[in-house]
Amino acid sequence: MNAQIIDGVALSNTIRESLTQETLALKAKGITPGLAVILVGENPASQVYVRNKVKACAQVGIHSVLDQHPSSLTSEALFKRIDELNQDPSIHGILVQLPLPAHINAQEVIERISPLKDVDGFHISSAGALMTGSRGFWPCTPYGCMKMLEHIGFDLKGKHAVVVGRSNIVGKPMALMLLQKNATVTICHSATPNLKEMTLMADVLVAAVGVAKLITQDMVKPNAVVIDVGMNRDEHGKLCGDVDTAGVGEVASFITPVPGGVGPMTITMLLANTLEACTAMHA
Repeated sequence: MNAQIIDGVALSNTIRESLTQETLALKAKGITPGLAVILVGENPASQVYVRNKVKACAQVGIHSVLDQHPSSLTSEALFKRIDELNQDPSIHGILVQLPLPAHINAQEVIERISPLKDVDGFHISSAGALMTGSRGFWPCTPYGCMKMLEHIGFDLKGKHAVVVGRSNIVGKPMALMLLQKNATVTICHSATPNLKEMTLMADVLVAAVGVAKLITQDMVKPNAVVIDVGMNRDEHGKLCGDVDTAGVGEVASFITPVPGGVGPMTITMLLANTLEACTAMHA
């Protein structure tokens, strides 16, 4: 492989060390940052994600509250709990783990969270702030991707960035963040007829569609930086991304691995957002 690996675990650990120092400084002033994580149902993947988030909080000294509820929980009961957490001065960030059971409207739940505590960056206020370049919480996964580009010293000004995927969680906010850094941005999706033609123009290629090994070597411009947000299982049940890492690694200059790439950064930026929320509330 010619490409250099962007190690998300190592970068996360470095950032978390500085977050730990920030937390200690807040605690010295009598302030303990707090994050509430709400899990509804028994989705095994969600349980793993939530465990990792609670563990990460402990690592940097953030107080976490894990709210677990059965999948039979009503929307009204969930709204009531969010309202309580919105009013709780010891909680600075609220995260509702997605997906939610089918009978609960996820967007309504997200909008119930106070924009001041929306550390996932999914509230319409956060989306609007990102759209207009105002102060707000950036969604954690694309925020982590931007930190990785910053880490390798990649100047986005005048570069062509191609984002494959248009979700509200990754694709759309990713495109806006790249735009803020003066990249020329193209968004591709399932209705893009000439995907390969588009990706071959990318100086930076971000794959975020959830299709195993969709991006192959012949779709990548030589020396491009490739950020793989996908988390899938291949035909052998092994974890893999949206990028054929082995093949693409022969032509790219930098590439993120799966696992150990974007995943750890997502949780780290959640911690960063929680500390930012805490600092803002006590300013």
